[in-house]
Amino acid sequence: MAALILPTLTAAFSFLLLFTPHTQAQTAPAPGPAGPLNFTGILDKNGQYTTFIRLLIQTQVASQITNQLNSSTEGLTVFAPTDNAFTSLKAGTLNNLTTQQQVALVLYHVLPKYYTLTSLLTVSNPVRTQATGQDGGAYGLNFTGSGNQVNVSSGVVETQINNALRQQFPLAVYQVDKVLLPNDLFGAKAPASAPPPAKTPSSGSSNETATKAASSPDNSDAGSIKSNAGFMGLVFGMMGLLFIGIFS
Repeated sequence: MAALILPTLTAAFSFLLLFTPHTQAQTAPAPGPAGPLNFTGILDKNGQYTTFIRLLIQTQVASQITNQLNSSTEGLTVFAPTDNAFTSLKAGTLNNLTTQQQVALVLYHVLPKYYTLTSLLTVSNPVRTQATGQDGGAYGLNFTGSGNQVNVSSGVVETQINNALRQQFPLAVYQVDKVLLPNDLFGAKAPASAPPPAKTPSSGSSNETATKAASSPDNSDAGSIKSNAGFMGLVFGMMGLLFIGIFS
């Protein structure tokens, strides 16, 4: 009896395997490497940054930021002025800047390191930016505040950091409602020094000159006087001889 049961169970098991769906364990695919960050795309997605985007592209700073994000281990922090911030500038402010000054203005809104809002409250001021002057010195920004409020100052303008468009390493992007104007480009210029007054001769020098002129008559006048004296002596001498001849 046992000999009959074992073949029967084996056949039944094989029959069940034919109709049981065969499932294979599937492993989730490994995530691919993250693509390069689209910095201007972040600004465009949030709107109201068209002027800043135009300047970033025009000065080629957008490409520079992209390259740095792919190669830097420190990350970057960008302060993005709104369109209203640029509209509030004095008319002709941007047009009066040279190409080099426009590049400096845009780079002044970029810090060569990733900062959270909290870490900006503990930095040592001034914080170096990407902008440099003609002498090679870096332009700096100053940060103050407390709690959740952080203020940034350029020395010419001061504004509050209102919104974090992105705050994830390696890129932090914060909204500012004023264009950060570098003091080196927009600060008050020292007035030009007036030329020294021309020296005037003192009264003592004038009197001394006049005295010398009075005490030293012209040589031509002295010669004329001497000549006249000689001529008169000759006349008187001849007249004396004439009288002697008459009365002798």
